[in-house]
Amino acid sequence: MRPSARIPGILAGLVLATGGIAFAAPAATAATTAAPVSVQDCEQYVAQHGKKGTAGVGEACYQGSIGNQTSCTASLTAVGISANVANGACRAAH
Repeated sequence: MRPSARIPGILAGLVLATGGIAFAAPAATAATTAAPVSVQDCEQYVAQHGKKGTAGVGEACYQGSIGNQTSCTASLTAVGISANVANGACRAAH
């Protein structure tokens, strides 16, 4: 391959690679903003059922938002929340 033909090929490859990164970046941003909303939903569910939000509730809700429902429920019941409310809150987080 002639050197003059290689340069446009390299530039085209760089443009395609850069476009792929720019295309994928908004999707990553959307995924990271979803977790805090679900944690807030969980905390609101707990508050609606008469319990105050503590650091333990926030951590439990975070566990539920990442899909660890067992840890979420166990952590909420450990801070004095009934099993029914804990299950509902963890479902709200996920």
